[in-house]
Amino acid sequence: MDRLRIGIIGLGWFGEIHAETIAGVANLELAALCTRTPERLAEMGEKFGVKKLYRDYHDMLADPNIDAVSICTMWDQHREPAIAALKAGKHVFLEKPIASTVEDGLAITEASKSAKGILYIGHIVRFNPRYRMAKQAIDEGRIGKIVALSSRRNIPAAWTPTILDKIGPIVGDAIHDTDIMLWFTGQRIVSAYAQTVDVRGLKHPDIGQTMYRFADGASATLETVWCMPEKTPFDIDERMSIIGTEGIIHVQDTFPNLGIVDGDRLHSPDTTYWPMFEGVRGGALRDEFTYFATCALDGKEVTIGTPEDATAALEATLAAEESARTGNVVRIG
Repeated sequence: MDRLRIGIIGLGWFGEIHAETIAGVANLELAALCTRTPERLAEMGEKFGVKKLYRDYHDMLADPNIDAVSICTMWDQHREPAIAALKAGKHVFLEKPIASTVEDGLAITEASKSAKGILYIGHIVRFNPRYRMAKQAIDEGRIGKIVALSSRRNIPAAWTPTILDKIGPIVGDAIHDTDIMLWFTGQRIVSAYAQTVDVRGLKHPDIGQTMYRFADGASATLETVWCMPEKTPFDIDERMSIIGTEGIIHVQDTFPNLGIVDGDRLHSPDTTYWPMFEGVRGGALRDEFTYFATCALDGKEVTIGTPEDATAALEATLAAEESARTGNVVRIG
């Protein structure tokens, strides 16, 4: 077999982006779609030319001609389809966060250990070339021992009203930087302290600011703002600094890496994660799917986006959210 026939479970905005990305991956074939909303299912089936359309993911998993699934349901709806897909022998690409509770993350991890198919968790930032180069420099010992890290991951308010009714900025976005910091340091996070700011009165606060302590004594600060002004000219303000005993690394993936001025305003669109070229997504998301397909087809072990790493990042961000609610430092492990 030189191609995986893959189905998507969950057709919200990011499920659609997954479909647009899969279309550009040579060893993947978008073979099936699943959502409970019949109008959305018909719309996406027509858009992508997919004939196998399901409203119940169990029916998709029963199809022997589906080799793999991409799960893009809400984070609190990951456990059941992920475990069912693994039990059905499918390869599973599960979007981050791995789950909404550590218990569910551990259950998914346990199910993957005896599964025929592989399990990959979609922590996309590991496929951003700037962070990959930073990791390479760290592994080469070029900055010595890491003693401090800081990150910023801020996005415009227009993106987030619907999202903030489902997930907050710490678990929703700072989990990316948490995962990267765990990857860079190779250390456990042992405590978390966080504060949040409610700007618009939505279900979850708009702003999260987090501090971590790592097992070896290193510290980290993470800023996540989901309410930058409407006229902000860029899609994301993303930065990270890694300070070592012998050097520093600074990652910046933000305005103005590309500037487009039109009749409306200055735009600086995403050029890294899922940029669109002639109707097909590229960037880090395509690299993720290529990695997933290659591991599945070649029988390789998943070493990036493992469920163990994803659960560690989830545990730390949930601890940070608990800290923000209680005002206390939360110990982990």
